[in-house]
Amino acid sequence: MKPKYWNKGKIYLSNKDKVLKNLIKNFPKEHMILNSNYYHALLNSIIGQQISVSAANAVKIRFFKLDKNMTPKKLLKIDIRTLKKIGLSRQKIQYIKNISIFFIENKIFINKIDQYDESVIRSKLIEIKGVGNWTIDMFLIFSLGHSNIAPRGDLGFNKAISKLYKKKLPLSDKYLLKIFKLWSPYNSMATWYLWRSLDPIPISY
Repeated sequence: MKPKYWNKGKIYLSNKDKVLKNLIKNFPKEHMILNSNYYHALLNSIIGQQISVSAANAVKIRFFKLDKNMTPKKLLKIDIRTLKKIGLSRQKIQYIKNISIFFIENKIFINKIDQYDESVIRSKLIEIKGVGNWTIDMFLIFSLGHSNIAPRGDLGFNKAISKLYKKKLPLSDKYLLKIFKLWSPYNSMATWYLWRSLDPIPISY
């Protein structure tokens, strides 16, 4: 599903930023795809941690071949050796188990999660061992469809800014705040196009 803000955001960012205007022209028919299955989205974020988009996609395909309708209860019954064979490290296996337990124990919160403020969502999800700010950023962008998330700690995000805007890494807080203000309220969309400039396939979670 395409985010509701997408078409409006394309016009806004094209008028605000020449670099993004060119990126938007380069990928005219592409858009972010939201994942309404919150459990799968968080699993995908864990799978995608610290590996390339292509490698993450390969692991995701193998993972969902185990069961395309994976649920927390089903996952907790899967043998660790099976999960290792599809390319998950012992640490990531523990993280997705932690997420599974959280979903089982916090059904009311999960069912109403889109009704909470971002700060409440962050404070609750950060309690899950293995879920950090980056994972929460991905969840807010790709599941809840928040339009103004800028994942400052994402390596690809910083690399794309450095490359396209000709800025040396590490990027200064002053510069980042300046461009975040320029792109607001569509930082999530700007981020997606920056990622798209680096990867052969669109990123999704």
